[in-house]
Amino acid sequence: MSALESRDTAVVSDAVDTDGGGVLSREHRALSVGIVSVVLLIAFEATAVGTAMPVAARELDGLALYAFAFSGYFTTSLFGMVFAGQWSDRRGPLGALTTGIAAFAAGLVVAGTAGTMWVFILGRAVQGLGGGLVIVALYVVVGRAYPERLRPAIMAAFAAGWVVPSIVGPLAAGAVTEHLGWRWVFLGIPALVVFPLALALPQIRRRAAGPVDGTDGAASFDRRRIRLALAISLGAGLLQYAAQDLRWLSLVPGLAGAALLGPAVLGLLPRGTYRAARGLPSVVLLRGVSAGSFIAAESFVPLMLVTQRGVSPTLAGFSLAAGGVTWALGSWVQSRPRVEPYRERLMTAGMVLVAAAILTAPSVLLHSVPVWIVAVAWGFGCFGMGLVISSTSVLLLQLSAPREAGANSAALQISDALSNVVLLAATGAAFAALGGGGAAAASASAAGGSHPAAFAAVFLPMTAVALVGAWVTRRLHEV
Repeated sequence: MSALESRDTAVVSDAVDTDGGGVLSREHRALSVGIVSVVLLIAFEATAVGTAMPVAARELDGLALYAFAFSGYFTTSLFGMVFAGQWSDRRGPLGALTTGIAAFAAGLVVAGTAGTMWVFILGRAVQGLGGGLVIVALYVVVGRAYPERLRPAIMAAFAAGWVVPSIVGPLAAGAVTEHLGWRWVFLGIPALVVFPLALALPQIRRRAAGPVDGTDGAASFDRRRIRLALAISLGAGLLQYAAQDLRWLSLVPGLAGAALLGPAVLGLLPRGTYRAARGLPSVVLLRGVSAGSFIAAESFVPLMLVTQRGVSPTLAGFSLAAGGVTWALGSWVQSRPRVEPYRERLMTAGMVLVAAAILTAPSVLLHSVPVWIVAVAWGFGCFGMGLVISSTSVLLLQLSAPREAGANSAALQISDALSNVVLLAATGAAFAALGGGGAAAASASAAGGSHPAAFAAVFLPMTAVALVGAWVTRRLHEV
């Protein structure tokens, strides 16, 4: 029996649909508003922190440790994802979700009150642990509390929760940083968590708490998977450190990180993921390929516009702002019941749009090409990402047996986060090796010249990765 067939025969995998309404019907309204509000707060923090981070690092005399404030979040979130999958499958998502929100809020407080850069990095690491717990627990809640016909819609609502923060977040954070200080960007969010908790937790306790029927809620965690989670977090951290320090000596932590990552990835992702086996493995692989290629490319778009075309940092950031709207639009399109039979084709089209956007972006290296081309291209690319990312979440829940929903949701998020880490490290190393970073780039920019080959070394490989993703979309269903 396939996982999909198992899902169909298990009562707990499909919440009873008593009113036949949507995600904002009376039965689902409180839960939907609550969990989307959680996503909204996480999204606002994620988009705002980039604005406040340079000021925080400068005031804490920690510019040399700047990158670790980001990597600390990523590495601990990987462990949190695996642990949340174990916790949710054995005892329900309520404990993982509440602990994750508490850790996320505590990390914000630690970062906002930090007196040194290392304490600030510690706060970011605690945030990452909480964020990893929350995102996996939310996926399990969706799998348990919503009928299958509503899951595309709630995933679209998650994507929509990023729209306002992606547009308003940097501006609001800039204003707060300028008038109140960078610390309030971190300290202002924890108090806002009370509202979504008050709405969502009673509903989760009633409809999604406890172990899956037929499982032992007192069962201990899989110690092997916990060890693998620690290995993948440590390996990712070492790999990031090596990529930020291009010296021969950095090969040691780089190789150690790769040695830890290899077995951990094979142990935590579904069997056959690395070879795009049909069904669930390809869904998990596609999530990583799509997210990694797009985020790695997007990270260099503002830098390219500022250093190559003289665009102000504010305008460079605005060139990506419309993407939040088109991403949500793509996610909304995939949620329509009429498109369900065509989901695989939509995902293929989405990955083609992503590849085209990444390939088009470096055309502005030619000064005859107007800079607004990037904004247009990225809008189409984000529309494609909206089609793909939400659809991978929907397919994962369709292909997961109830007692495996937590572990598989964790695998999906690990694929996403780890791909970001690896591809950002690879593109960053290639960019620096070709003269794109450090003092060389600064002097080139000041002189009006540049290193276009360094940017080409980012965008062209990521275009190829996105095209691989288009091929993977043809392998999402079992035969």
